[in-house]
Amino acid sequence: MQITALNIYPVKSLGGIALREARLTVEGLAWDRRWMVVDDVGRFVTQRQLPAMARIGVTLEDDALVLTHPQAEALRVPLAREGQERLSVYVWDDRCEALDEGAEARAWLAAVLGDYQGSGLRLVRFAPNHERRVESRYLRPGERAHTGFADGYPFLVVSEASLADVNRRLAAKGQDAVPMTRFRPSLVVAGEAPFAEDGRGELGALDGRWRMGLRKPCQRCKITTIDQLSGEILVPGEPLRTLVEMNRSLAPGGYFGQNAILLQGEGVTLRVGERCRFEGDRNGSRG
Repeated sequence: MQITALNIYPVKSLGGIALREARLTVEGLAWDRRWMVVDDVGRFVTQRQLPAMARIGVTLEDDALVLTHPQAEALRVPLAREGQERLSVYVWDDRCEALDEGAEARAWLAAVLGDYQGSGLRLVRFAPNHERRVESRYLRPGERAHTGFADGYPFLVVSEASLADVNRRLAAKGQDAVPMTRFRPSLVVAGEAPFAEDGRGELGALDGRWRMGLRKPCQRCKITTIDQLSGEILVPGEPLRTLVEMNRSLAPGGYFGQNAILLQGEGVTLRVGERCRFEGDRNGSRG
């Protein structure tokens, strides 16, 4: 089995960046979900509310985060800044400390997205030295983990075979295949049977340099129905409807991919093409 794709999403729910290599941190791949769009009261805003967010491109330069849109000049946000307003923001029920990126970013978001239910939009970055804990009920005894502005976990692992199985089912309905971008994974792997990841407890390097714990099936939402290039919903309800029909979990809903935490390897660089393997099972055995 090998890693076939590595992706980061520096700004939650905006465009992703495909990488050939990425550094592991306990909060995810380096620079993943370090920024977020919020409304006037600090509540996170995503493609669930504003599908057009998918049209905003994101790049990282040596000294700046750069946001692009077909109808606006690029916005450059320096990576090193001082004197920013510190405020509380919210991802689901989690309160996080963040730094406001200022009036220029607010004006840029207003120009390309408008407002959200009468509220302005702000760009904020995750505050240094702040930790957002991963929900403990899915962790194993003695484990602790934290993340940035991701929905709940620092990593999302998906396999190419699983997507191929979903697309076979879509084809049987007369629907077009959907690309992996609909699912916004951190790591994509190939070389195992469809949904092999759902029964395993870990993903790791063959030489043991790094290990991730696969801790919770990822319940999918409306974002899977949004074309990540156009920001449009081309086929209402799909592939989410198919995922619900395929439900491999005991809970209702559509699931695809595994939420993961870092067990070993902080600072290690992952590379596309690197060999890896699943280990253990969902019950914790590494046999």
